[in-house]
Amino acid sequence: MLEAYVPIALFIIIAIGFAIVTLMMSRLVHAEKYNKVKLEPYECGIEPRTDARDRYSIRYYLVAMLFVIFDVETIFMFPWAVILDKLALFGLIEMIVFLVILVVGYFYAWREGALEWV
Repeated sequence: MLEAYVPIALFIIIAIGFAIVTLMMSRLVHAEKYNKVKLEPYECGIEPRTDARDRYSIRYYLVAMLFVIFDVETIFMFPWAVILDKLALFGLIEMIVFLVILVVGYFYAWREGALEWV
């Protein structure tokens, strides 16, 4: 009965061993030359103006959430496109209704100023 679990245990042992060996080799090979430039936060080669832990406007997060919402809603079009020939006219009308609701929501967010986060 336990013989069925031998490949799983072997896989786990190899995975853990690989992780440990990789970390040990990295520790042995890396250069320990630290300086002020290497310890600074990286911002595309530009000197950071403020602290990295500054607060962002809530509008930034609102734009991010709206992007995710509209992005996920457009993913719903892929399954529809795959079976469009089976859905026929009903599927086309349902997608048009879906897109109209999506566009109305987008214009509402735009009119309310939700897309202006700067």
